[in-house]
Amino acid sequence: MNTWRFEDPLALLALLALIPLLVRVLRGTGSGRVRYSAVSLLRQVGRRPGWFARHGLTALRFAALALLVVAWARPQGGTKQEEVISEGVDIQLVVDTSGSMKALDFQVGGESVTRLDVSKNVVRDFIERRVNDRIGLVVFGLDAITQCPLTIDYGILLTLLDDLRIGMVGDGTAIGTALGTAVQRLKDAKSKSRIVVLLTDGRNNAGAIEPEQAARIARTYGVKVYTIGVGTRGKAPFLVDGLLGRRIVYQDADLDEETLARIAEVTGGRFFRATDTQSLLEIYRTIDQMEKTEIKTREFTRYEELYPTPLALGLLLLLAEFGLANTRFRRIP
Repeated sequence: MNTWRFEDPLALLALLALIPLLVRVLRGTGSGRVRYSAVSLLRQVGRRPGWFARHGLTALRFAALALLVVAWARPQGGTKQEEVISEGVDIQLVVDTSGSMKALDFQVGGESVTRLDVSKNVVRDFIERRVNDRIGLVVFGLDAITQCPLTIDYGILLTLLDDLRIGMVGDGTAIGTALGTAVQRLKDAKSKSRIVVLLTDGRNNAGAIEPEQAARIARTYGVKVYTIGVGTRGKAPFLVDGLLGRRIVYQDADLDEETLARIAEVTGGRFFRATDTQSLLEIYRTIDQMEKTEIKTREFTRYEELYPTPLALGLLLLLAEFGLANTRFRRIP
C-alpha cells in the first residue's frame, strides 16, 4: 500500500506569505510600468496583450516559490508493509494401515468405503486447513515408519498420503511403536506447540513399546497426543475373497478405547470416537480449531525523499521567469 507525508509540515505555513502574490495574479492587477519607449506606440497596437503577457511572470514566480516551499517541507513517499510473525505448530499425523482398516462401515456419497479411504480424505481436509505449520506423517501396522518427515511442503505430504495402502507396514497394530516414532520426530523440534494426532481402529498387539510407555515419553518431551478411535460399534462388514468369489462377512470390532483415552489423558490431549464419516470430519476440524497457529503482524512503512522533484521544478520555473523577464517580456522603465 502506497502512502506519503511531509517530514516538516510546518514549513508549509510559508505558503501563506504567497497569498498576496496569488491575489495579485487572480485580480489581474500589476505594475503600472509601460513596456514601450513611447506611449504613442500603444495606439499602434490593435489589441490588448494576452493574460500571460500581462501576468505570466508573476504566475511563474508564484508557482516557483510554492514548489520551493513544498520542497522545504520534505515530501516523502513510502510503501506500507506488513511483517507476519507466526509461531507454527509441529504436527505428526499417525495413521493405522492394518488389515482391519479395510472394513466397509463408512459411507461417502451413499457408497460404502473403507475406513482407510475415509481417513485419508479427512486427513487431507485437515492438512489443507493448516497454515505455516510443519506436518509429518507416520503410518503403522505390524511396525511403524515415517512416511513423511515434518515439512511445510503440503503438496509432497498430500501425495504421500494418497499412497497409503492397507497392509503396507504389515498386518498388526503397533500403537506404542507408532506413537514412539512420532515422538522421536518431534522431541527436538523448537516450535511452541508439538502434537500427535493418532488414528486407529484396533488395540495394540505388536511392537516393542507399550502405548502407556510411549505416552509417558511423549509427556516428558511436552508432546500432546490426540487419539481417535474409528469404526462402528459391534460387527463391521469386510469384503473377503472366497471359493465362490468375493463376499461380505461381519466381524467384531476390537477397538481399545480405554488405552486410547489413557494416552490422551497422560499427555494432556483428548480422546475422540468416530463411528461415521461426518463425526470423523468434525473431530479433525475440532482439533484444527484447538491447535491454531499464533500469527502476529507488525506494520511498518519505508519512506523515500521526494523533495528533489519540486525543488528542481521550482528552480526551473525561477530560471524561466528570469530568462523571460530579461528577453521576451523585458520591462523598460
